[in-house]
Amino acid sequence: MNPQTVGSVPRDALTQHLNTYLDSRRFKDVAVNGLQVSGRDTIAHIVVGVTANKALIDAAVEAKADALIVHHGLFWKGDVPSLVGYHRERVAALLAANINLYAYHLPLDVHAEVGNNACLGRRLGLSPLGVTGDAGLVMLGRLGVNVAVRCTVLAAYVARHYGRRVTLFSHPERLIKTIAWCTGAGGSLLGDAIDAGADAFITGEISEQHVHQARESNITLIAAGHHATERDGVAGLAAHLVQQFGVTYQFIDISSPV
Repeated sequence: MNPQTVGSVPRDALTQHLNTYLDSRRFKDVAVNGLQVSGRDTIAHIVVGVTANKALIDAAVEAKADALIVHHGLFWKGDVPSLVGYHRERVAALLAANINLYAYHLPLDVHAEVGNNACLGRRLGLSPLGVTGDAGLVMLGRLGVNVAVRCTVLAAYVARHYGRRVTLFSHPERLIKTIAWCTGAGGSLLGDAIDAGADAFITGEISEQHVHQARESNITLIAAGHHATERDGVAGLAAHLVQQFGVTYQFIDISSPV
């Protein structure tokens, strides 16, 4: 995926651009968004991935990355502020290699162009109808004008496009016209999909109580995987940075069954 023309960008300029492009300051998030670990001053090669685990950091070191951009970073509100155990090892590896770490959580979920939700809609060919819920975290759309499919057909369609099995909870004869979706651990936003009158809600990860909520609200619930539904956003963001600054990038996928 690397472009032919190689460029570079100062870290401060990249930080400012990312924060502005993703409008990170407007979000009340459980994660720290932006530059989480400072590395070298100039960035030419970027590695992107879903989660800043040690395997991804080691892969970024191997790839000689100047920066690592992820959706799930290292620092979350409510965490104990101690660099011990695996947390220390992650930070130590970044510092030893002088790699910048950027993380964007909600800003990368809802961005109209490179957001995870927008990417899911494009991957599935959904025609957007709008957004709902807090910070517009739930998107609404349809497969087409006056198109209605059975829930089992929709589930198979999602599975094919994500290359993995999905979890389906629905009456087998349920017909689907309006679809709501939120990538990642979006089960808690099922109520927003119900309130919006959606026939189905597609997300990444759900909890036990969401199954009963869906059954009792007569809405189809499809879980396609937290990790699987949040791979596209970071890749889309990196492609944007290639166009903006001429840098190179690699998407490195550290698989997760969840």
